[in-house]
Amino acid sequence: MQPKLVPLAECPCARTVETVGEWWSILILRDALQGFSRFDEFQRSLGIAPNILARRLKHLTESGLFERRLYQERPQRYEYVLTAKGRDFFPVIAAMVAFGNRHLAPEGAALVLAECETARPVEPVMVDAASLRPITPDTVMVVAGPQASPGMRQRLATIATMRSAVPSQNE
Repeated sequence: MQPKLVPLAECPCARTVETVGEWWSILILRDALQGFSRFDEFQRSLGIAPNILARRLKHLTESGLFERRLYQERPQRYEYVLTAKGRDFFPVIAAMVAFGNRHLAPEGAALVLAECETARPVEPVMVDAASLRPITPDTVMVVAGPQASPGMRQRLATIATMRSAVPSQNE
């Protein structure tokens, strides 16, 4: 993990990367969102070394993405169940699948997301919950939240100045 840098420490992107940005963590969460919950299931699916898997599961549990539950007494065995926070990571995985299919699969998609009831393929897009309009780099900007530090406000002011000085890609 990288050291916390102010104002990056208060940036939601930096905090997310610190929590789940490691390669194995994202793949573990992907598998958990598909129904895996046991150590041996993750290990078999990912081909990951047991010590690395144990470390990643411990970190994800301490970060509140998993809850560790005993499912067998002798020997003691635990499963890793996604919390609400862990399930909230699903849109990130869906976006990664869409991005990978669009930009990194020249031979075609190896997997797609589909509706459970009909198996109709779906194309994930990010929309504003209130207006249902797509969220794109051209339609939104980053602004200071109520808890932004002076350093974060300065950083955002610098970004706003840079953005106003560069012509839009649509011009």
